[in-house]
Amino acid sequence: MRFSVDGWNPAYGTAMEAEEQQLQESTAAVTVDVEMPASKWDAIDATRGLPLPAATLFVDGVRRIEARVWISDEPAPGEQPAAATPALCASYAAGVVCSTGPEAQVITTQLRRGLFTVAQHAGDIATRAGSYAAERVKDGAASVPLMVRLSAALQRRLGEVEVQVALEARSESHKLGLPADDDLLIIDGPLQGRQHLPRAIGYIKSHRTTYLPQDLNALVGRLRPGQRTPVFLMGTSWQRHSWYLRLPGDPGAPWAGVVRVECAAELLPDEVVRLANLSQSCLARFASDSYKDARAPQNLYPIGGLERELRHRLGDPKLLYRALRAASQPR
Repeated sequence: MRFSVDGWNPAYGTAMEAEEQQLQESTAAVTVDVEMPASKWDAIDATRGLPLPAATLFVDGVRRIEARVWISDEPAPGEQPAAATPALCASYAAGVVCSTGPEAQVITTQLRRGLFTVAQHAGDIATRAGSYAAERVKDGAASVPLMVRLSAALQRRLGEVEVQVALEARSESHKLGLPADDDLLIIDGPLQGRQHLPRAIGYIKSHRTTYLPQDLNALVGRLRPGQRTPVFLMGTSWQRHSWYLRLPGDPGAPWAGVVRVECAAELLPDEVVRLANLSQSCLARFASDSYKDARAPQNLYPIGGLERELRHRLGDPKLLYRALRAASQPR
């Protein structure tokens, strides 16, 4: 009997996050002839001697639910109190690591704490360990659970902070004496909401869906380390260019070490292909090893280090929870 083992630690799920490890087919509209016709699709080797950017910027964010709370709106005079609604107290942070050849450093971070609620009269929650700014979430479709809406609002706020730190990082990198417009911005996760940022690519580590036709999708499993698929254009609720790339790492499952990379749909084909070629050279340099990272090789070393730093800056969850409990007690 032959079998393969997914390299990721089971605590993180798997790189292929779908029921029974079968990727679901997407309903996205896909155009496969951006770089070459479908009849000529084949694995593309990394371009030798491609000049690397002066700076590679890695953007990532983390979030943590500190407590689930209940919020009651103040009733109007003569009205009965309304039923309390659940809410989330959360901490979230984003930052950027700048790599300039042999060195890498965290050059900017931002931390936020928020109270995510549908209660119209909710105010900030002040505790001895920090304040949680009230983030009022609009009522949505009854078919969408409230906690899902609150979590989505938290994710949107995190995305906004990621954009802020990306813009700030480019300003900081120029202060370091690096030339303007000679960098590559690597965003951990989909590019949605950040596709307006110049010289930016989204970096997707895990897969739930297949986007390519079945005959072309088979190419992904045959990629060798460092190779990528041709570029394709895909559209769901938003459009972007994308390609698959296999990072160097230990052999294993068919999609071991495979990541999907994406860039803005508005870019011209030549610029898209340039970014795809650049991603092969840049991303492979930072692929992690299994003895150092449980999500190797997809969890790039700068991203893994940034995640640890950001989680540290979120603070002690037990201390924050006790502070929220104390603040909730009547005075």
